[in-house]
Amino acid sequence: MKILLLNPNTTTAVTDLLYAAGAKAASPGTELVVATAERGVPYIATRAEAQIGGAIALEMLAAAGSSVDAAIIAAFGDPGLFGARELFDIPVIGLAEAAMLTACMLGRRFSIVTFARALAPWYQECVTMHGLDARCAGIRTLDGTFQSISNVQAEKEDLLVTLANRAVEQDAADVIILSGAPLAGLADKVSHRIPVPVIDPTAAAVRQAETLVALKPRKAVAGTFRRPDPKPTVGLAEPLAAVIEHRRRSDVKGETH
Repeated sequence: MKILLLNPNTTTAVTDLLYAAGAKAASPGTELVVATAERGVPYIATRAEAQIGGAIALEMLAAAGSSVDAAIIAAFGDPGLFGARELFDIPVIGLAEAAMLTACMLGRRFSIVTFARALAPWYQECVTMHGLDARCAGIRTLDGTFQSISNVQAEKEDLLVTLANRAVEQDAADVIILSGAPLAGLADKVSHRIPVPVIDPTAAAVRQAETLVALKPRKAVAGTFRRPDPKPTVGLAEPLAAVIEHRRRSDVKGETH
């Protein structure tokens, strides 16, 4: 199977981290197809940036068309996730939802640990969006700045481990989620230093994508995630416009179905 690993920010080094973590978790025969946003911000950290990243994610999903069996929106906070599930027939997985649901299968309450204070309000709203407030023991963030988004996990590794251990001791967390795409792969490196299960969101998302492809769920034709009725568009990227207008990809100039 082919799974699109879609990074809705512009930092290719983060995409490389995501790919390395995802490939390590993928089953034999699973091909990860990576894509990095060509416009937007280097990393998504605020509500406004999440709105921008979500729109870009929809464009990237539309551009991929039917060439993949599932897709992962690889930004913790899941920008554009619910809209993608409305528009597209393939399973679409969010890093945050995949990590949190996996954590719920390993313990009663999870804590989210991340590298920047600015992320906390958006992450809290993501927890609420997925209906998991009662299962979240808290969100812990580091203070201060970092030198490089692509190297933040190496730069802050010891501080993140300390923060995770505080979540276990002080918040009674049964599971730790190391969150944020730039931390992809860190859980595997530090899990032996934290006394509860540690979730890598990218690994969880890849495995859940594989499961959904294997289950072959039908696209909803009723309910809140059925595909919206066609509507005319103005100025959108052509592949996304074709999806919203219910045009076949073969009808898009220069493209084949």
